[in-house]
Amino acid sequence: MKALRLRLAVAAAAFFIVTPMAMPANAAIKCRDGNQNISGNWTPTPYCQDKLLFEVANSRGFKTSFAAIRNNPNHKKELCRFLFTDIRVEMTCLDAGVPGFIGGGR
Repeated sequence: MKALRLRLAVAAAAFFIVTPMAMPANAAIKCRDGNQNISGNWTPTPYCQDKLLFEVANSRGFKTSFAAIRNNPNHKKELCRFLFTDIRVEMTCLDAGVPGFIGGGR
């Protein structure tokens, strides 16, 4: 009886470990113009705002990466010092504290 319970426990554990791996990973964050699709509504999120800053910076000739913007707040501020007048990233840059005299920042 104990051996049967042990086998059932091992089989159940294997099932719960392997099943999520077999399912397709369709959990990618979808961004559009700095907004994230959350339950059918487009809401501004920090992740998508950073992605928009990355796209605007690259379109304006700045060589940067999305990871650099996400992982280094000073790099984000440095980009915003040049890009804060672009209306697409104005709120993102205000949240980052650039320009410092208008407000924003933390």
